[in-house]
Amino acid sequence: MNNIVLYAPEIPQNTGAIARTCAATGTALHLIKPLGFDISDAAVKRAGLDYWHLVDVHVYESLDEYFERNGDEGLWLLSTKAPRSYAEADFSGGATLLFGRETSGLPEELMARYPDRAIRIPMKPRARSLNLAASAAIILYDALRQQGFPGLMEKGILAIDGDFQE
Repeated sequence: MNNIVLYAPEIPQNTGAIARTCAATGTALHLIKPLGFDISDAAVKRAGLDYWHLVDVHVYESLDEYFERNGDEGLWLLSTKAPRSYAEADFSGGATLLFGRETSGLPEELMARYPDRAIRIPMKPRARSLNLAASAAIILYDALRQQGFPGLMEKGILAIDGDFQE
């Protein structure tokens, strides 16, 4: 089982894109307050998130509540400040991918608590960071690749002249 955990996400479009990735992969989405947007049923419908019902969403009041309820098994912290590349991580047993807020990342005390579980996406020195939704997709799909893409379609279906062919 894989999980994406967003600590205090601020931009609704990022969370929406990540939720869509979670829906497509069967990944649980955990949101830790404060949230920079509304996820009520009315707000989700207004935003046209027609896949929201396919996402296993959990909301927490704090990081402490998240850890009390879920522990830290399979935890990986994603940060531009991390010392190692995600390519060094072993996600084969399932991954819980914790991302920080868009403007300030993860709390430093959390990074200090799990220094061997902190990873980053390699990029050019002057690049500040990648988009949160893009980062989540990159890391999640590497985890799924290492796991053999469990439960996901192995082949697409191509429609040629109205006939479906594998």
